[in-house]
Amino acid sequence: MSTERDIPGWNIRVVPNKFPALQIEGELAHKGCGNYEMMNGIGAHEVIIETPDHAKDLADLSIEKIKEVLLVFRERIRDLENDSRLKYVLIFKNHGVAAGASLEHSHSQLIALPIIPKRVLEEIEGGRSFYRQNHGCVFCDVVSKELEDQTRVVSENDACITIEAFAPRFPFETWILPTQHYSHFERMPEDIYEQVAVALKDALWRINAVLGYPPFNFILHSSPIQEPDFRDYHWHIEIIPKLAKVAGFEWGSGFYINPMSPEVAAEHLRGASTT
Repeated sequence: MSTERDIPGWNIRVVPNKFPALQIEGELAHKGCGNYEMMNGIGAHEVIIETPDHAKDLADLSIEKIKEVLLVFRERIRDLENDSRLKYVLIFKNHGVAAGASLEHSHSQLIALPIIPKRVLEEIEGGRSFYRQNHGCVFCDVVSKELEDQTRVVSENDACITIEAFAPRFPFETWILPTQHYSHFERMPEDIYEQVAVALKDALWRINAVLGYPPFNFILHSSPIQEPDFRDYHWHIEIIPKLAKVAGFEWGSGFYINPMSPEVAAEHLRGASTT
């Protein structure tokens, strides 16, 4: 298939964001400002165009095509690892206007950062604390206990489990985790990506069937790119349908009011048709 610019024949394209949050050019510099510290906006901001078909969403693609999208994620992370200024690569999808999408055509985004995001750092530190106390990965423990309990499990395959998070911030907050321990998304055996594609397509189909094609955010949380494999952190995907608004209580407290229990949400999703 052709990979030349602006001509037909392509399957997936990766292009720089027209309005980048960060830019690859320049030197990473820190600057003191009184009690504060500033850093210039070095990084990368790319758009992954998932299909040439304007009418198709990610859930509509075949398992093989979704796997190809995941492998593009992997290759872009691997390439950006070569830039020692960059510490973390965040891949996400905003689907629908309410989820922050400005374009209808199916796409994901990648932002490479010179620092580790606060949310990811909190997860990593929490994982390390759990490991020190329990001598195991908290995410592996979650997988084991969810498989045993089954009440929050939506689906499972040979390599992945899809669950409703135990203490979800939002209704139908859905997580996909590998059942084996992999700290870095980009460092898995080739065959695992197909099973991730199966799980992702299945989850999106179920969410669409139950909720009527809602806007959603998709976030890939993986380990920092310059770090060795972690024993205490486990990559995962979070899918968050935009069904509730974050208001003053949530912003002020860090707590979330969720009217839907994860057990009920899982029951609804398990009962959804995926054909």
